[in-house]
Amino acid sequence: MSGHARPVLLVGGPTASGKTALALTAARELGGEIINADSMQIYREIPILSAQPSVDERGDIPHHLFGVLPVEDAGSTGWWSRETVRLITDIRGRGRIPVIVGGTGLYFSALTDGIADIPETTSEARAEADRLEEAGMDVLRAAAERYDPDAAARAKGDDRARLRRIVEVGVSTGRAISEFQADTRPALPPGDWTGIVIEPDREALYARIDARFEAMLSDGAWEEAKALQGHNRRLPALKAVGLPWLLAHLDGEIDADTAIAHAKRDSRRYAKRQYTWFRNQCSNWSRIRTLDVRKAEAEFRALNRGPNLN
Repeated sequence: MSGHARPVLLVGGPTASGKTALALTAARELGGEIINADSMQIYREIPILSAQPSVDERGDIPHHLFGVLPVEDAGSTGWWSRETVRLITDIRGRGRIPVIVGGTGLYFSALTDGIADIPETTSEARAEADRLEEAGMDVLRAAAERYDPDAAARAKGDDRARLRRIVEVGVSTGRAISEFQADTRPALPPGDWTGIVIEPDREALYARIDARFEAMLSDGAWEEAKALQGHNRRLPALKAVGLPWLLAHLDGEIDADTAIAHAKRDSRRYAKRQYTWFRNQCSNWSRIRTLDVRKAEAEFRALNRGPNLN
């Protein structure tokens, strides 16, 4: 950590937990700029379905890496990490504090634990991962265990992204991803960052997720889905939570009520996986456990007065 710079602030947590509001408060009070750490909010065609902050919500706070890629591009963790490190330097150069907010755990890991210098995977490797994923989670996991049992053991439960990555690297390079990961350095060394996780009551969050999805539908989520009907369904952006079900309805495969119910269910399941990830991987981060915006702001201010954020 540089001797004069305050730590980068990382704000994580499950979907719909209030990260956007808290990050805005933090940026205003700390003199900060916000960097997106959500793997779906990088895509410009799905601002509603990915819950990107609106122009009004952003106010006068600079926001970075929101809606910057077309859905045809696959924004990798490596790409995000490189862009974020560049932005951290720029923001600090302006005398401001980077506030990095999102729910994609691998993005935070890339900063705090490091990211391996792994060659780009081949189209053949991605096609093989697609085939295995379509065959089912058990088949995908079994393949990942063959390529790298150690890395597969660290991919808990239904961690499709990590299991696919193990397979893709194995097929592309003939090497275990763990071999590449063994020689990594964090982009943000210890002492150069501080982390907060919003971890509210789970049932209350699930109710908010359902209500928010209804609001998304009213705000234009159907229109976003319709505009993407002609795109390749294997694109990462088209796997945004809820979107495959809306597309299935638009394709005439299921009725609208079923699509909405499944989308809400998948959103709740995604939040459950995020709870698990942040609990296991970020156990030493500070916690805010309320969905109430004002209470969350008060808890943040209490943390900011202590040693953790200074």
